[in-house]
Amino acid sequence: MEKRPNWTSKYAFIVTAIGSAVGLGNIWRFPYIMGQNGGAIFLIVYILLISTICFIPLMNELYIGKLTKKECVGAYESINRNFKYLGALNPITGILIASFYFIVGGWIINYIFKSFFINKIQNYGQYFSDFIQNPVYPCILTLLFLFICIFYTAKGVTKGIERVNKILMPLFAIILIFLVIISLRLPNANLGLEYMFKPDFSKLNTHMILAALGQAFFTLSIGMGALLTYGSYIKEDKSLVRSVYTIILSDTTFALLAGIMIFPAVFAFGLEPNSGAGLVFVTIPKIFSQIPHGNIISFAFFILLFCAAVTSGISILEAPCATFIERFKTSRIKACCIIFGMVSIIAIPATLSFGVLGDLKVFGKTIFDFLDFLTSNIMLPMNTLFLCLISGWYLKIKGKNILNNKIMAFLFDTGLKYIVPIALICLIFMGLN
Repeated sequence: MEKRPNWTSKYAFIVTAIGSAVGLGNIWRFPYIMGQNGGAIFLIVYILLISTICFIPLMNELYIGKLTKKECVGAYESINRNFKYLGALNPITGILIASFYFIVGGWIINYIFKSFFINKIQNYGQYFSDFIQNPVYPCILTLLFLFICIFYTAKGVTKGIERVNKILMPLFAIILIFLVIISLRLPNANLGLEYMFKPDFSKLNTHMILAALGQAFFTLSIGMGALLTYGSYIKEDKSLVRSVYTIILSDTTFALLAGIMIFPAVFAFGLEPNSGAGLVFVTIPKIFSQIPHGNIISFAFFILLFCAAVTSGISILEAPCATFIERFKTSRIKACCIIFGMVSIIAIPATLSFGVLGDLKVFGKTIFDFLDFLTSNIMLPMNTLFLCLISGWYLKIKGKNILNNKIMAFLFDTGLKYIVPIALICLIFMGLN
């Protein structure tokens, strides 16, 4: 078994944690969720929630990892041996998320190569539909994306996870800023900015607030064990508070820039901002095909998505990987091979659920949709709920031990024991309806 690693520096931890949080949730999911929930008013609620309520479980998950210095199962077990089964839900959630998340990673690889021929596609909706229904090509690309992520996970914390995040996150930021500048130069770009920043308070409702909360939890990678595992690699002398604020600020900034990149372009060409998950793979390529040097811009955009997907994908895999290494005393290479096999077994049927297995339903949903529903609506908030209840009521963690400010410490205690659990229960009930 490998020696338990540590981050080489505070910068390494922060950039890796940001890489975990900043992913497809920011670039792919955030714009269409925002488009479906009222634009600017959703953004206001989202920022309020991610900077207040979401601060608490994010801090809590990192703190438990740092406190116990163990992977998910071991961390829960060290609190109470009967809690280890709750801890096991975290790596299981990660494997299930990887099984559908990496399918989208495969789509991105396809569009990177397709960017060079973007002007030759006549109907983008039909092309996307035909592509995802193909029984072979998407499966190969899903496994390719899985291999890329597992390869860097297998190289270890410092030589793999740290190194790839130090390269891809700055590249991600540079490409995103480049695309934002291009989008803002399009005609009628101001309409997109107005949609993003001029709120319509009549669209404020309970469903929208819970949707914003769900998106905030999803994008921060809370509840899948990734942050707990990353927290366990933090050296004991490192403070968490500033790091958590940096992660939240960076994640929110990237989400805002993604919106500024996408919505002005959508309005510039008279398209609908609420076009759903197909916004990135149907609407955006259609826009690129109509502007000068669109193939180059399209290539940059999907490289951007690829960077986001890889950094988040690696963090999703690290939690189950660390669990296998420490629970079963195995090597990192062997653990990664096992995880590769487990994810592949679930991901291939999920990939085929858009085509040949489309009629196979689980509780009325395709395999892909069921995995998305199960993890996003139930398992992520449920795992976070369990950890908050354990920390607040069983361990009785006090904010004064983490935060220097008395008011912040009081708000942390209140939120950990009452506000966040109630919000999570509401989120689970909304997800079930």
